[in-house]
Amino acid sequence: MGAPDMSSLIDTLTSLTEDDIKRYLHDYRSLGPLPGIALTFLKSFIPPLPTIVIVGVNAAVYGLWQGFFYSWLGMILGCLTTFLIFRKLGSHPYALKWASKSSVRKAMVWIRRNAFSYVFLLSLFPVGPFVIINIAAALARMPLRSFLIAILFGKAVMVLSVSYIGYDLHRFVEEPIRLLYVLIFVALSFFLSKKLESAFTRPEAHEEPPGDPAAR
Repeated sequence: MGAPDMSSLIDTLTSLTEDDIKRYLHDYRSLGPLPGIALTFLKSFIPPLPTIVIVGVNAAVYGLWQGFFYSWLGMILGCLTTFLIFRKLGSHPYALKWASKSSVRKAMVWIRRNAFSYVFLLSLFPVGPFVIINIAAALARMPLRSFLIAILFGKAVMVLSVSYIGYDLHRFVEEPIRLLYVLIFVALSFFLSKKLESAFTRPEAHEEPPGDPAAR
């Protein structure tokens, strides 16, 4: 009985409309920011959840900056939880099953080549294989600091951009030039986050590969 109930719950969550989410947030407004944070947290476990709608409604209900922060915090907690779970599982059969999936294997190849840029750039998109990115980064043994910096900045850029546009959509329609500011913001964020990633993870980049005597 548990499986059908869980399946029904997932179906209900993935079919949420903007009005449904607004009603949910208003009904549970007494719980403060928890409902808004919970919805974006679940995105890391239920990929079909409508990210753009949830982020936009959070901004509409809580206000631009509070809504942005709650959406961003929920996504960071969800990504980090997924990453740490699969990093801990390591060689567990469940983790190996995920690692055998074609999409995860391809993601791991990209992450091993250029982990930070891959995670950061894909974090910029409001729709995408978030779960696969988090799992692949964990199974590829991406350094925690690099992963955390990449999602902190990547998700911040994505959530703020969606919140900002959704909060004042009519003005963006009337003045498309405002989208240029968003693009500049994305570019500056990428540059700054790369600098931070380089500064914080430089020692790890020069660590000797385990079991490689030639590296000594």
